[in-house]
Amino acid sequence: MKPITWIPLMWGVICGAVSSGGFTWNLENVLIAAACMLMSGPLLAGYTQTLNEYYDRDVDAINEPYRPIPSGAISLPKVVTQIWVLLIAGIAVAFGLDRWAGHEFPILTVLAIGGSFVSYIYSAPPLKLKQNNGWLSSYALGASYIALPWWAGHALFGELNWTIAILTLIYSLAGLGIAIVNDFKSVEGDRQLGLRSLPVMFGVTTAAWICVLMIDVFQAGIAGYLISIREPVCCNLIAAGDPSNHFPGYVLSPRSVKQRCQVSGERPTLSSIGDAGCCSSARACWCITSSNNSLRDLEPVCLNFLSNRFNL
Repeated sequence: MKPITWIPLMWGVICGAVSSGGFTWNLENVLIAAACMLMSGPLLAGYTQTLNEYYDRDVDAINEPYRPIPSGAISLPKVVTQIWVLLIAGIAVAFGLDRWAGHEFPILTVLAIGGSFVSYIYSAPPLKLKQNNGWLSSYALGASYIALPWWAGHALFGELNWTIAILTLIYSLAGLGIAIVNDFKSVEGDRQLGLRSLPVMFGVTTAAWICVLMIDVFQAGIAGYLISIREPVCCNLIAAGDPSNHFPGYVLSPRSVKQRCQVSGERPTLSSIGDAGCCSSARACWCITSSNNSLRDLEPVCLNFLSNRFNL
C-alpha cells in the first residue's frame, strides 16, 4: 500500500463536505468526516492497492521485484486476508455513516460497494481494465480518486444530486491524466505481459503529452465555468493547483521513466488545491439552485476555509 496516495481521497471527502452545504465546524461533524476519510483512504483505497498488487504481482516481478509480494516479504494467503479485512471494514464504516446520517437509502454503502467493484474489475481478470483498454482503466482510476470520495463527503452531509455527479465526473477526466503517470513505471512489464496501458499503446512521450493535455484541458474547462459564474478566486485556485503549469518541462523532458514518475507525488498534492477551487464553486452552485443567496454571501466562508487550509 502507498499511504501518500490516500491524501487526495481524504481531501476529496472534505471537498464533498464543503460542496454539500451541510457541513458545520463542530466536533461531531469533524469526527464523522474523519471516519469518512478513514473509509475512503486507508480502508478502501488500501483495499484497492492491495488487490492491485496481488493481481499485478507478475508485472511487479519485472518492474519492481523489491516490492513485498514479488520479493516474498509477505505470503499470498496473508495478502488475501488483508484484502478481505480492508474491504469488509470499509463497507462496515460506510454502513455506520449511513446510519449516522439517517439515510433511508444507504447511499454511502452503495458507493463503497460500487467503488470496490470498480477496483476489482480494474485489477482482476477476466475484465482487468488495463489489459483491455488503457483509456477506460485510467479514467476508472481517476474517477475513483476524485468523484467517489467527493460523492461520499457530499452525501454524508447533504443530498447528492446530478449537478455534483456530472461536475465531478467531468473533473475526473483531469484525473485520467494524473492516473497515466502511474503507468510510466510499469511500461516494461506491461508490454511483456500484454497490458494495454496508454504508455504501452502510444509510447512514453505521447502518453506524457496526453497526461498533461488531459489535466490542462479539463481544468481549464472548469476554470472557464468558474469565470462564467463570476468565481475568479476559485478559478485562480485551480490555476495555482494545476501542476503541469509548473512542471511541463519536467514531465515532457527526455528523462528516464523512473524520473518521470517522481512527478506523480507532486501532481495529486497540487491538484488538491484545484479541487478546493472546484468544491467552492460547487458549493456556490448549491446556494444558487437551493436559495436566493448570492455568491458574495458565500465568498467569506470559502475564503476563510481555504485560508486556514493553505495558510494563505
